[in-house]
Order: sequence, then C-alpha cells, then structure tokens
Amino acid sequence: MKSVNSADEYFDGLDKWKEEVLLLRSIIINAGLTETIKWGGPCYTWGKDNIVGIAAFKGYAGLWFFQGGLLKDEKKYLMNAQEGKTKAMLQWRFTSKEEIQNASIADYIFESIENFKNGIKIKPVQKDRSFEVPTELLTILDQNSALSACWDMLSLSCKREYAEYIAEAKRPETKQARLEKIIPMMMDRKGLNDKYKK
Repeated sequence: MKSVNSADEYFDGLDKWKEEVLLLRSIIINAGLTETIKWGGPCYTWGKDNIVGIAAFKGYAGLWFFQGGLLKDEKKYLMNAQEGKTKAMLQWRFTSKEEIQNASIADYIFESIENFKNGIKIKPVQKDRSFEVPTELLTILDQNSALSACWDMLSLSCKREYAEYIAEAKRPETKQARLEKIIPMMMDRKGLNDKYKK
C-alpha cells in the first residue's frame, strides 16, 4: 500500500470496505478521539496515547485496540491477530455495515480511555537478552589471542549475533563454515549484519 499523509487520503484510496471504515471513523470521532496517521493508516489517540486504529483488508474492515487485552469484551468480539505474539493489541473484524451499527464500539472506546486515565496498561514483556557462546567459537577465541582481543571490543549485540549465528547451525560442517566466514568480520570489528544497516 502506498504511503499516505492524512486519514482522508487513506479513506479516498480504498476500493473495498470504504463505507464500513467511514462508519467506524465517525463512531470514533464522535467518541472524542483525535485522528492521526501512524504506520500508514488512521490511528486515534486520547492525549498522547494510541487508543484504536482502523484498517481495511481483503476480507474485512477492522479496528485495533492498542490495549484491547484489558477490555472486558463480554461478547467476545475481540481477537488476537498474532496469537502468542501480541498480548495488548486485539482486533475487531467487521464484514458489513449492519455489524458496525449493531455493535457497541463506543463502549469499548470509552473503556479504553478510562483504562488510560487510570494508568492501566499492559507493558511489553522484555526479552531475555542473555546468550551462550558456543563451544566451537570459544575454542577458536582461546586459540587466537588477536581474535579474542577483537571479540572483547565488539558490542554485546554483535557478540550475541555471532554466537546465535554459530549456535543455529545444526551440522558441524555448517558451524565450521560459519566460523570461517565470521573470523575476518570479527577481526575488522564488524557485526554480522552491519552490511544491512544504514
């Protein structure tokens, strides 16, 4: 989808679900939220907090509640689009204007606002960033003091990239080939993925 600069531009560019998303938009605006564009689509905020977003897809029009995991949702309208990945953000799918007109969308919006007012949020879970250096890499570092000195100068994230790169290999031949590939990079104090960074 092309980049848009305003919600109007987003809605004007829709071929499918246009009536549905415009109806959703009017409900959200009437609830007192501020309209903006984030991540290429309409996003509605209360103060600085993201409350809900709108999107149109091939099979449905949808709302995304940024803290939907905290909503009561007694009628089970909300669903997780990426089971196991997202905890807070839940979506509500619509396939007709009638579904939208019969829904209590404003109630969900007001409940979201109240949660934000009261400081109730699902905080992202911090990943465990620890890592183990594979035996094969440790052996080479022990045998080569110059390489070991370069290793010590690398950032923690670079060390993690190298360690995971070696550890992910299943076969000993693959591990060896990867070690041979990364040694010159480590000697130049470059990260494994530096060539992809701008």
